[in-house]
Amino acid sequence: MKDTKFKSGFVTLIGRPNVGKSTLMNQLIGQKIAITSDKPQTTRNRIQTVYTDEQGQVIFLDTPGIHKAKNKLGEYMVNVAERTINEVDLVLWLVEPSTFIGAGEQHIAEQLRKVKTPIFLVINKMDLVKKEQLLTFIAAYKDICNFSEIIPVSALKGENTKVLMEEIYKYMPEGPQYYDEDTVTDQPERQIVAELIREKALNLLEDEIPHGIAVSIDQMKERPESKSDKPNPKDYYGNGMIDIDATIVCERDSHKGIIIGKGGSKLKQIGSQARREIENLLDCKVNLQLWVKVKKDWRDSDILMKNFGYNPKE
Repeated sequence: MKDTKFKSGFVTLIGRPNVGKSTLMNQLIGQKIAITSDKPQTTRNRIQTVYTDEQGQVIFLDTPGIHKAKNKLGEYMVNVAERTINEVDLVLWLVEPSTFIGAGEQHIAEQLRKVKTPIFLVINKMDLVKKEQLLTFIAAYKDICNFSEIIPVSALKGENTKVLMEEIYKYMPEGPQYYDEDTVTDQPERQIVAELIREKALNLLEDEIPHGIAVSIDQMKERPESKSDKPNPKDYYGNGMIDIDATIVCERDSHKGIIIGKGGSKLKQIGSQARREIENLLDCKVNLQLWVKVKKDWRDSDILMKNFGYNPKE
């Protein structure tokens, strides 16, 4: 007899920076919410997304990568990630396919050995290795923690993610539906928009700059419709256009010039790529205006960090 009881629970994704946590979460819920980049430390806040089907509801928490902190922002990110482990029903620890278990993974394993929460080892990027190699990677990791399951996936290509979702449900308790079935995130739209702009900057800028940038949304306002417009009630924003003013904040004057680029070319590129994704998110036309400001050493300032959405006291 099929189990018809509704299940619900919280699942956190942890791992070292750049192992594919955000990509996997986006893949599991079927929609892009968390930004992705090949630069480490892309995710700075705990991003909450929701997957709902007839079996139940799973709330995913995508945390910053656990790493050795170099400033107050880094300490905040690590604290968010490590605290989340104790607040959920299941932990997904993402690793890359390798037989080498470095200091970063050893540190995470040390944190995980302290908790009673069930842990899945998720070996990501299986599309990059031969299937017969997977057994050696599993053997290398299997005794480092008491894993409930070990599951290889490709977050990028969606391989084996259906199996992962089936296994996740086996560990979810019976529970209520926390969110409406059409909810996919608890993130405010302004925050998602800021993150999409930051993603484009991360992907288009040189390695030494991205860690030192933040994005603030100064204004996000629907443009009034003219009398000749005939709004479509199905559209969330009718036929209006959204005007968005945003500021990219960096730590050095030299970085400001690189972000703007020759004749404003780099900033224009960031804005153009971000605008397309924001229009997909909001399902309407967007007029995006970007500025660049320098705030020296903002990552070590409690006040500035809070202004940019990272509360160091949390």
